[in-house]
Amino acid sequence: MKTKIALMTAVMAFSYTFAQENPHLKSYSEKIDSIVVSEKSKMNAELDDVDRNFKDKKITAEEKQKQRADIASKYEETINQKVDAQQSELENATKSMVRSAVLGKKDSLYHGKNQLELGLGGVKMKINKDKTPKDYLRTWELAVSLTGANLTEKNEFFKFYNKDSDVRSTIINSSQFVLRYENQLGGFTSPVFYRIGLGVRSDRYVPKYGKVFMQQDNTLFVDEFTRGNLKRTYLGNGYIFVPVDLKFVLNPKYVVHEGVKYLDNKKSQLNVVAGIYGGVRTQSVIYNKYSNEDSKKIVEKERVMQGVNNFVFGGKFGIGYGGINLFIQKDFTPLFNNDAQMKKKYGLQIGIEIANVNF
Repeated sequence: MKTKIALMTAVMAFSYTFAQENPHLKSYSEKIDSIVVSEKSKMNAELDDVDRNFKDKKITAEEKQKQRADIASKYEETINQKVDAQQSELENATKSMVRSAVLGKKDSLYHGKNQLELGLGGVKMKINKDKTPKDYLRTWELAVSLTGANLTEKNEFFKFYNKDSDVRSTIINSSQFVLRYENQLGGFTSPVFYRIGLGVRSDRYVPKYGKVFMQQDNTLFVDEFTRGNLKRTYLGNGYIFVPVDLKFVLNPKYVVHEGVKYLDNKKSQLNVVAGIYGGVRTQSVIYNKYSNEDSKKIVEKERVMQGVNNFVFGGKFGIGYGGINLFIQKDFTPLFNNDAQMKKKYGLQIGIEIANVNF
């Protein structure tokens, strides 16, 4: 739920900016707002009934707390399902935005105004354009990335599609949000920058067809699902992590301001990034959705109690141009420990930064 809320927040933040120019995105935003407001109103009405019954002494304090928790859980699941049902609307909105960026004309922007741009360089926001070239060499940036998370061996650095793995090889099943500070190393014409940040990472690992993650006798493993018709399943890991990067500009461009030559960091330039990261696991959950003879929709969420390491450390390499950045990253420490009966235990991700907000 936390991951979904974070993604909804990021999408809605951009959608309000593009709403006047992109009716698809405006429609998606309005539908999500309507879902949340409607379900929250229904939930509050049920909660008021529970409070009224408690005040009239029809139920005990323990029954009150249990009923409130059940109601909250029910509406959380309802909102999740209705938001998932709008996925096609978001895809249409994204396609429309990309089509406009490629085929449409650039809007004229007034000097000194904040700017939000979408183009082949990705989604870029620039706040307070009236800066000197020196100011652009020190920036704060919010980066949003989508990645495909896979499992591999310790020494298999680039093997993304591993037939021996217990999980499927999927294109997009992970996301990252990072707030980072970037500054130049060396003089004003140096092509080298360092970056340090704080972020959250969410990975989802889907077992191969017909199987699910299970816990038994202090062991985490993957086995056949035998309790009905499996519709959706995954193991989700969440982390808070700190990335430290070095960025090298390959085709530096320069500008002269008041007699001083600076690297022009406002220009879109080709660059490579190499770095490391370390993080702490915040949660691990097994999610199963299935149907059987008694119910068409059964959802189970189980907290992972063993088999997953609490810390992660790894390395990253990427290449980018403007706001588009492609990268690969490998966890040097295993995600799963000796309590997990997994064939592959090291995380390997390939990803793309889809949004960069520069302050």
